[in-house]
Amino acid sequence: MTLWSEFLQLNRSSETYSDRHASRIRIRRVAIAVLLLFLAGYPGELGELTRGIVVDAYLGVSVFVAATLLAIYGAEKLFRFDFGKLMRSAGRLEVPIAALLGVVPGCGGAVVVVAAYTAGHARFGSLVAALTATMGDAAFVLLAVRPDAAAVLFPLAFGVGVLSGWVINAINYRMPAKSALAVCDMVPRIGSARTRDAIFVAIAAPGFLVGFILLFQIEFTGPIADLPTVLGLAGASIAMFVWATSPVNAMTNKDDPPSSRTSEETSFITVWVLAAFLAYDYAVAFTGLNLEAAFDLIAPLIPLVAIFVGFIPGCGPQILVTALYISGAIPFAALIGNAISNDGDALFPAIALNPKAAVWATLVSAIPAVIVAYGFFFLAPGFLN
Repeated sequence: MTLWSEFLQLNRSSETYSDRHASRIRIRRVAIAVLLLFLAGYPGELGELTRGIVVDAYLGVSVFVAATLLAIYGAEKLFRFDFGKLMRSAGRLEVPIAALLGVVPGCGGAVVVVAAYTAGHARFGSLVAALTATMGDAAFVLLAVRPDAAAVLFPLAFGVGVLSGWVINAINYRMPAKSALAVCDMVPRIGSARTRDAIFVAIAAPGFLVGFILLFQIEFTGPIADLPTVLGLAGASIAMFVWATSPVNAMTNKDDPPSSRTSEETSFITVWVLAAFLAYDYAVAFTGLNLEAAFDLIAPLIPLVAIFVGFIPGCGPQILVTALYISGAIPFAALIGNAISNDGDALFPAIALNPKAAVWATLVSAIPAVIVAYGFFFLAPGFLN
């Protein structure tokens, strides 16, 4: 089946994936993808700047995210992990296991804890631990581009999650659970691997090698001088196609093939990274805005703003915060505050299954987020910036 026939089939059977609301979302996504392609193809400074941003975002972030996702989801499929059963029989290790699941890049581990809590197999402290420790899909971006920062943030988020969960359980605070629902049923299944997944991986594989070479400031010359640009634009284009026609929002079903999950989630991340990069570079290029100077004026409030952004459900805004950190616009203190306060896509099933518990768990995470973020801000202001 060709890519175009897949697109036509997807349109004809859109009702099998979602309702009319999802169809409207898909139309908006297609419009955004077309606008981006128009900007990239526009002549003059605007088009040149846009193409450079697209190539940098794809080869500097997306290909590394894709490699990380493929490795993790491939390992899950190969070794058939079942952390749900582990949670049910963990005893006193329940909270550390929940925090470990939360700190795993992506939202799948935190969703497992949400399901276990809703089914009555885990205490409220475990839910708090997982949602506090998780960074969602933004963790992939950080791990791919700033592994030094990830090496500090992940263990720190894990420790804060464990401590928060133990404190909650120590005061014996119980939030009533509801009847369990099949959390994975909330995420549409893609089924078998598709043509677009194969194309995505086929471009991302050499893109990863090119991106890795570019990390060492090695320039491509001669007959392959345009290779980074070609791969970057081609990879970003297929990512936009996957995102625009996606049957899912951001989180994929754990039963889907690793290649499908990788193409879907990487494409979602790519769009948000592009949004952050474009907004930042357009502002600098066309308005003369010095974002770092502007942030310096409100420096004490930046970690608090990042923490409030963490309250927004979903991974998109959190990816934007991470992209701002990578670009040097905000300090590590703001990143760690956002990482602790945000719950990623795991907040969606939590709200659907038990909204009271979801809201309380999110609000509780704000306390350690403020303490840790402002601890770094005042005691180690230049750390990992």
